[in-house]
Amino acid sequence: MHGSPSPGSARTPHTIPEGSAGARPCPSWTLPVEWSWARGGRGVPWPGRRRRAGPSALLAAPLGPAGEMEENSLRNRRDDERSTGSIQAKEPKTTSLQKEVGLLSGICMIVGTIIGSGIFISPKSVLSNTEAVGPCLIIWVACGVLATLGALCFAELGTMITKSGGEYPYLLEAFGPIPAYLFSWTSLFVIKPTSFAIICLSFSEYVSAPFYSGCKPPEAVVKCLAAAAILLITTVNSLSVRLGSYVQNVFTGAKLVIVAVIIIGGLVLLAQGNTRNFENSFEGAKLSVGAISLAFYNGLWAYDGWNQLNYITEELRNPFRNLPLAIIIGIPLVTGCYLLMNVAYFTVMTPTELLQSQAVAVTFGDRVLYPASWVVPLFVAFSTIGAANGTCFTAGRLVYVAGREGHMLKVLSYISVKRLTPAPAIIFYGIIATIYIIPGDINSLVNYFSFAAWLFYGLTILGLVVMRFTKKDLERPIKVPIFIPILVTLISVFLVVAPIISKPAWEYLYCVLFILSGLIFYFLFVHYKFGWAQKISKPITMHLQMLMEVVPPEEALE
Repeated sequence: MHGSPSPGSARTPHTIPEGSAGARPCPSWTLPVEWSWARGGRGVPWPGRRRRAGPSALLAAPLGPAGEMEENSLRNRRDDERSTGSIQAKEPKTTSLQKEVGLLSGICMIVGTIIGSGIFISPKSVLSNTEAVGPCLIIWVACGVLATLGALCFAELGTMITKSGGEYPYLLEAFGPIPAYLFSWTSLFVIKPTSFAIICLSFSEYVSAPFYSGCKPPEAVVKCLAAAAILLITTVNSLSVRLGSYVQNVFTGAKLVIVAVIIIGGLVLLAQGNTRNFENSFEGAKLSVGAISLAFYNGLWAYDGWNQLNYITEELRNPFRNLPLAIIIGIPLVTGCYLLMNVAYFTVMTPTELLQSQAVAVTFGDRVLYPASWVVPLFVAFSTIGAANGTCFTAGRLVYVAGREGHMLKVLSYISVKRLTPAPAIIFYGIIATIYIIPGDINSLVNYFSFAAWLFYGLTILGLVVMRFTKKDLERPIKVPIFIPILVTLISVFLVVAPIISKPAWEYLYCVLFILSGLIFYFLFVHYKFGWAQKISKPITMHLQMLMEVVPPEEALE
């Protein structure tokens, strides 16, 4: 390690004694080691890395005994700077997330994240709770309308508070740090990593199925493939924001191809007169409050992802225009696709056959597309990997924002110097998701924790109503009618309470206890910031910073 320089060392040239061999002034001018790469000296300093002083500092330095040689050195250095000027001009001015996501990428992010494996393999979950075709189709449309209304509320929040991280910055602004911390705690450790793991497991099952025809693929193979998918997606999103969005666009296009194939096949069969399953479509329907709430629950799980664009607001180009426009185009597009795909399924399967099918889309392909039915599992694999990529792309930003606010390890908010991506946050997210692959069946865990997601959705949209009165001075480029957030909040309360009342289970209590257990870590590590915790975290941060070549984010220069 170099010692701390004297106050005048920034202006004194380092020279080798004239009597020594190769005596010449050294042009490597340095600033004190205590300076961090981040402007303002924030974060842990990067040991051993020194900054070169600019040409103005060199010109201001007094000439020493070797003044003429120094001038020659300065002249050579200016020539070098001219030759590299065009390269430096292309570099970003700050180490921060760059605005790389446009309108098309935003629409693809919404469509690609919402349309995952659910609509292809388990639309029977809605039918099982309604037990009739008519109410089933109505539930799918109603879920799309609710997702659109919720997303419009999030569009107001996203253009009013232009920070990445989804619900986190909105809860922080509306209710303070504790609800925001509990949301990040629950999302980071359970909801999002578990969802990521489930999607990758679905992908690996579809990929491995053709190699084990007639039997179920070995569990070890499925889990290894899922872990490999997580590793691949995490690597892509850590390397480049633009690469991650390109991958999303490609897989979204692939899944829309198979969606179009199923819809066109269904419409052709419908035109040929296959309408018997739509006759008396409300006969035998269940209309109890509990059944309807559970049907909504399963339908909204298929729509989960309608708020994903709010996680990357800071990376949207022109968010005031592109955020609401992507929502208005993307979610109705998904709603129309879901409705037409369900109609297509009912043209070839009775409700009983659909409930007995293990993978509805594959059954449809076997009956309609044979002998080309193999395209269905292939494109469903593309669909699931695209949804996993979108989930990773956006959830990594939640870890990043929580770390930036001091609610997670500080290094999680750092930016890669070379790649300008929140690499530590994405890698952390991938590690947690990989851990969730190790247990056996975690679908039940996801179902019980999904009610927590709607708890935070409702709380966030309630925060929109609260800020209409407490934050009147905030600029609102988009302002939805007040009845919309109130309606969505009431529906959220219904969705959280109704399943517990209709089918009580201890798991709901465990979920609430886990959420509240975050308070222990909040007061120990965030609120009081005990000295022993800081002594442990600072060396870890420093070593991870050097290992991953990451620095604290800078604010954009004016």
